[in-house]
Amino acid sequence: MTDGTAASGVASPVGVDTSVALKKRVRGWMMFDFASQPYNTLLLTFIFGPYFATVVGDPVAAQSMWGFAIGLAGLAIAVAAPVLGALADASGRHLAWIWFFSLLYVIGAAALWFAVPGAEGVLLILAAFCIGLVGMESATIFTNAMLPTLGPRDEIGRISGSGWALGYVGGVLALVVMLLFFAENAAGVTLLGIAPLLGLDPETREGTRFVGPFAALWYAVFMVPFFLWVRPVRTARQALPLSRALRTLADTLKKLPRTPGFSAYLGASMLYRDALNGLYTFGGIYTVGVLGWSVIDVGVFGILAAVTGAIFAWAGGRADRARGPKPVIIFCVITLLVVTCLVVTVSPRSVLGLPVPEGSALPTIAFYVIGAVIGAAGGALQASSRTMLVRQANPARITEGFGLYALAGKATAFLAPMLIGWVTLVSGSQQLGILPIAGLFIAGLILLAWVKPEGEHAAWSAQPSSA
Repeated sequence: MTDGTAASGVASPVGVDTSVALKKRVRGWMMFDFASQPYNTLLLTFIFGPYFATVVGDPVAAQSMWGFAIGLAGLAIAVAAPVLGALADASGRHLAWIWFFSLLYVIGAAALWFAVPGAEGVLLILAAFCIGLVGMESATIFTNAMLPTLGPRDEIGRISGSGWALGYVGGVLALVVMLLFFAENAAGVTLLGIAPLLGLDPETREGTRFVGPFAALWYAVFMVPFFLWVRPVRTARQALPLSRALRTLADTLKKLPRTPGFSAYLGASMLYRDALNGLYTFGGIYTVGVLGWSVIDVGVFGILAAVTGAIFAWAGGRADRARGPKPVIIFCVITLLVVTCLVVTVSPRSVLGLPVPEGSALPTIAFYVIGAVIGAAGGALQASSRTMLVRQANPARITEGFGLYALAGKATAFLAPMLIGWVTLVSGSQQLGILPIAGLFIAGLILLAWVKPEGEHAAWSAQPSSA
């Protein structure tokens, strides 16, 4: 493990892991998760995503346009992430990149205010959303790359877990504020039964449209500790021309066969993260179609999953510190595999394959429990996954490593939705349609067998650290 200065261009924590300055740096770094999570919670999932259909008017067209837009944004992130990582590792100017992508986040989110129902500029609205999404995802790559510099090797699991937990807390708090005080229902009132605050007009859905500026303001305010406390230091590194950055990246890719553990981890995480995203994406659709849940039921389900995600991301970080990230990842993947298999046994008339009386609350209770477990295992899994990446990647090219991690996460993002759609179509059953997710979890577990718990440091040390 390097001291982290070369990897991220920030001060090394070696020898000062108990200092006030380091503790402030760690807290400042964690605030990125807290500040950025509302883009996922408010804009991508619970508020703006469902509202977008009213902007277009045609729900089918809205779903199609929404899917294509997110897919294109994901493709842009996947292609650019490793290259940006190589450029940043060479120059050491991580904070400059974070400032740039933070600006994209704020501009893209704030512009969603103009998503007036029936608006003609739908493509511009989608473009703004994608600009913010690219900003959020790309900034995450650079902040994740700072993780090795935040403490000793055996502490980064705890730090990662605590940061991820804080992110869940931020998402839930932001969602609660929006639902209670701003987002209006068909009657023009919020969840509290009041008109949107600040004099926002429910007739033109200003309360709901405020979600964009609200997310932008939330990010701007809560990123202040990050920019104040995560300070850069001067390095001898120079800006790297794009052509040389591409050659550096190509060199890394050519050498992947020499680091089979790292390669296996990229493949394993690609599969189990795709499966987890499939559970998140289709959980709401499944409950509406199979259990007949309302939007409120789905919202409660989501909040419950986020709360357990926060708790167990924090607890998983402690387990990561004690045992390392690999056992935590394996345990979480197995848990999610079992839960996926249990999902197909829950219907309005049965739980675990056993019949229940008509109108019984047991199926709903069972699915709330399943949702809580998915949130818990998913939170711990994602926190320990970025810790494992730190152990697997070349410490001299850590941002490039997180760029490859982002690429792996986006490369097969279509796989779970396509498999679920195909199996659902062929079987005619939403319940059986979920089963491909189990296959992805199993494939991820198999690849994890080749992942070395402590990484490929011997292999990386035998390779040049820079182009």
